[in-house]
Amino acid sequence: MFGALLKYWRGRRGLSQLALALEAGISARHLSFLESGRAQPSEPMALRLFRVLEVPLRDQDEALRASGFSSRFGESTPGEIPAAVDRAIARMMRQHEPYPLTVITPDAVVLRRNRGAEVLFGAFVAEPQHLPDPLDMFSLVFDPRLLRPFVLGWEATARQMLGRLQREALAMRRDARLAALVERVLAYPGVPRDWREPDLSAPVDPTFTVRLRRGDLAVSFFTAITVFSAPQQVILEELRLESCFPLDDQTAETCARLAGLAG
Repeated sequence: MFGALLKYWRGRRGLSQLALALEAGISARHLSFLESGRAQPSEPMALRLFRVLEVPLRDQDEALRASGFSSRFGESTPGEIPAAVDRAIARMMRQHEPYPLTVITPDAVVLRRNRGAEVLFGAFVAEPQHLPDPLDMFSLVFDPRLLRPFVLGWEATARQMLGRLQREALAMRRDARLAALVERVLAYPGVPRDWREPDLSAPVDPTFTVRLRRGDLAVSFFTAITVFSAPQQVILEELRLESCFPLDDQTAETCARLAGLAG
């Protein structure tokens, strides 16, 4: 299995055996033997090759187990965030008030949300009794019973979200969570059939804009995704912090007013 996984990831990165061997500082002959199964890697060699290939930590653990080694990067469940990081995230969530901040998984499941996010969901969800458990950001935007009726320019916003998801699913083909999410999103009512084919020519902006209006209540945000650099743990590598920032003074004032009312 190690040889097959090594060949798979080398192909995903578009590297020849010679190019990977040069990057890893080994001979092309030895690399060929590893891929064919004629030679077995040591644990340091396996880690070196997958580091060069920038293989996600979850997949590195899979490859290590396939080679008879123990997992190195943990199989923590989403709630088991290291204590120091957990405290830092809690502080970030408080500091970001009254604007929404959510902690999500790669498939957009909401693990945690600050008070600003709670207030926003409460103000703009059409039918709160239909909120899924666990909540995820795609359900919020694509389900007609949740935020969708109040998203201004819904088609443009939804297409941008889906396009990002489709790109990630293509890049992470071994992650069944993303593939399943793409299919679920495409099944929502009113999603055009031609959205099934990802538009890879569309530009991908570093931030994401969303505008909501419900009666006299209107807010406009741009969102940014924060990830951990060189996390060395699966749970940290897969955490995303989605922060919403007001695009105008009216939104800032509305968030402060809603937070005060909730308080």
